[in-house]
Amino acid sequence: MIFNVRTFQMQTLLFWKPKGKLSFWPSTCGLREIFTVNFTLGKPHEKWKDWISVVGLEVHAQINTSSKLFSGSAMKFASPANTLVSLFDCAIPGTLPVLNKKSVEAAIITALALNCNINLVSEFDRKHYFYADMPAGYQITQQRIPLAVDGHLDFAVFSPAVHKAPYKKQSKIKQLQLEQDSGKSLHEESSFGSLIDLNRAGVGLMELVFEPDLKDGEEAVACISELVRILQILGTCDCKMEEGSLRVDANVSVHKVSDNFGTRTEIKNLNSLRALSRSIDYEISRQIGVLENGGKITNETRGYDPQLRTTLSMRDKEEKQDYRYMPEPNLLPLNLLELKLHPSDFRARIPVLPEQQRTVLMNKYQLSLETTIQLVNGGNIGYFEDVMRALPNLPVKKVCSLLLTDMLGLLHKDEKTIHQCPVHPQQFAEVVELVKNKTITHATSQNLLSILYRGDKRKPKQVVEEEGWAMINDSKKLEAICQQILAVNPKAVVSFREGKTKVFKSLSAQLKKKCNDKYDMGEATQTLRRLLEERVE
Repeated sequence: MIFNVRTFQMQTLLFWKPKGKLSFWPSTCGLREIFTVNFTLGKPHEKWKDWISVVGLEVHAQINTSSKLFSGSAMKFASPANTLVSLFDCAIPGTLPVLNKKSVEAAIITALALNCNINLVSEFDRKHYFYADMPAGYQITQQRIPLAVDGHLDFAVFSPAVHKAPYKKQSKIKQLQLEQDSGKSLHEESSFGSLIDLNRAGVGLMELVFEPDLKDGEEAVACISELVRILQILGTCDCKMEEGSLRVDANVSVHKVSDNFGTRTEIKNLNSLRALSRSIDYEISRQIGVLENGGKITNETRGYDPQLRTTLSMRDKEEKQDYRYMPEPNLLPLNLLELKLHPSDFRARIPVLPEQQRTVLMNKYQLSLETTIQLVNGGNIGYFEDVMRALPNLPVKKVCSLLLTDMLGLLHKDEKTIHQCPVHPQQFAEVVELVKNKTITHATSQNLLSILYRGDKRKPKQVVEEEGWAMINDSKKLEAICQQILAVNPKAVVSFREGKTKVFKSLSAQLKKKCNDKYDMGEATQTLRRLLEERVE
């Protein structure tokens, strides 16, 4: 593919639509000359198999406390602008930071849950850079000696549309540090400039820096999803990405198998899992396309446009910015023992985490990894455990089948979660027991769940009796039905005798209709096949 692009004294932007065209837009207000080439990114090119993509994540998680990191100002999303601002937050001279002990406790328990080593003594630094929404001209952070280092996050990756089978993955965590957030710049069209809201200024953040050991958007989403589950279980962050309480930056690079890491680009402020996945996969495709055509990747910061589904250049990072780090003179080193915050005291407070839950389910019930992912990652484990406690001897696979397919199907249709399920776990357990005891068929259990879901107050067994849904366990009657179907389909019998086994599907469909959900379809199908093979002989 050859690019024939006129040279402009301006920055050129790149955008892409799936299975569409690649276009270059000069980023000027007055000039918009478009250059297009045919370039399909629907499926990776065969040559791209020679490339390795590398993804590293940086996460800013807002600490779930009632006040900010270094001031007593309250924290509340969507409050009127500049109503939650102390003198320290707006950098009035003479004001001093006072560390929020609750924020430190939250960071400690988070670090332990992520298998980090805690530094008993850490230090705060000033990171100098100018933003209009950062009044002090610097951010208080922990660059040199952070609170925690050398952790890792274990998670499972499984997207049925992408992966044939789930697999386990581990991403290493370089460090976890405390730092303060900036304010917000509001770009109002009706005003003559940007407006500043300092409500968020000084809010406590945990910054988690992951090593570059992921390969694509799917793994990044799985990693962040697991992190979200952990933080929400711990209660240290509400992880409402739409409100900005959890923000992700992704560093992406590609290189050939035998080469060192390539030049990376950073995609900033991704505030949804969909944006995270799409932006990373697009950026991988873009970089490979550029390099395959003799281009060069620029070390730069990029943003993500969800409408165009592309990353766009924001600023280059070829010249390393000097943040002039220096020790924060107004804060002593953070000595956990002096504050009576020994890490060992926090370990007992860590609840059972998702990876442990999946392992327990696999060992206790001999479930597959795929099923445990659906139970734990989907938030269904609580309901499942309540069902198993109600009637402990239920067949686990049947419980999972009815729960993850039929019950969740009803809930998803109404856009509800398992926590809003109107069918009590005891009722659900009784339905499964009816199937186990061959009182009803699987098809009838689906109808029964649907009735209970709609609010029927009768017990499951009572519904079956009053509606006449009980399964018929009479092998002679079942055989007679099968014989009747074969008798009215002589051509199908002949075709089966000739080796055309596909006709069995048609016969099975007729059998299912004839049985009317009153017979065990597994037994019915076996009986039909036996009689058919006997006729062939």
